[in-house]
Amino acid sequence: MDVILLPSNRPPGRFYRGGRKITDFRGEPPAGDREPEDWVASTTTLAGEPSLGVTVLPDGRSLKAAIEGQPEAWLGRAHMERFGADTRLLVKLLDAGQRLPVHAHPHVSFAAEHLGRAHGKAEAWYIVEGGEVYLGLKQDVAGDDLKSLVMSQDVDTLLSMLHRVEVHPGDVVYVPPGVLHAINEGVFIVELQEPEDLSILLEWRDFDLDGERDGHLGLGFNLALEAVECRRRSGEEIRQLIRSAGFGSSVLPEAADTYFRLERVALNGDTTLDPGFAVLVMLSGEADLEGGRALHLRGGNTAVVPNAFGPVIFHGRGELLACRPPPAAVKHSPLRRAARPVGPATIAGG
Repeated sequence: MDVILLPSNRPPGRFYRGGRKITDFRGEPPAGDREPEDWVASTTTLAGEPSLGVTVLPDGRSLKAAIEGQPEAWLGRAHMERFGADTRLLVKLLDAGQRLPVHAHPHVSFAAEHLGRAHGKAEAWYIVEGGEVYLGLKQDVAGDDLKSLVMSQDVDTLLSMLHRVEVHPGDVVYVPPGVLHAINEGVFIVELQEPEDLSILLEWRDFDLDGERDGHLGLGFNLALEAVECRRRSGEEIRQLIRSAGFGSSVLPEAADTYFRLERVALNGDTTLDPGFAVLVMLSGEADLEGGRALHLRGGNTAVVPNAFGPVIFHGRGELLACRPPPAAVKHSPLRRAARPVGPATIAGG
């Protein structure tokens, strides 16, 4: 099995603007102004869609069908024994052409009990181009008060209740399930998440959305808002979720290992990536891959690596992200890179 170079997979007609930074990053002609997400190596559909969002491989098969046909070759025996034929991962390129609405995603336990889904939606962001993000409440809020803000669409108050944080290229942000967040205009990220499209929308004013109909996952806001974290997170707690990535095999906060892992790799001559299913995002530079069909990666390329390919050997220079599912076996390593969190001055009102 070979490493497979992936084409763009940008669902059209999304409810917010963006997309030009994705096409520029990939070196493609500009497209529509409402294609702000590129779903990379996706086995997941958009909410309510039968197939939109799933990656189609160059041979015409969907990635989902390819993995279901050879699950152990794609994912490895240990992964199969723990998770079955489930990648446990969705990767996106996301270009916020306007500020995203305030929203949150459910924990897997809530999603399983109330929606019959196999995953919730924890997520993490690698910042390619920086700006401001909103993350977590600065104060406790009662559930009834939060619902009142949502139904009145008091957006200014909602935003004022959240930590506003400046992020920079090379930072990573971990967003646990339930935590309110929004991404400001101009931020460009590589996003890792659980493979579901589940959002609880607290804001829809000025967006192409019917939030009263679609903002609550079909559960009604009384129940859906039970999945939203209503407690205050201190500035120190927020600083534990946002850090400078550095390089290495575990650049996210340790809590994220439950859901996914992110490796940031500096390519400098000959570099070897450990075997295992992975989604690659080439951030910069150029490199050739050893083994299988000849494959050349340059900045802006994305690719998917089957477990059966074995170690991936790169010849070249640049910077690479390798996005991976959670480990099949939990390991506690004293060598995990120590966090260097974002400094206090960058958190407004924290």
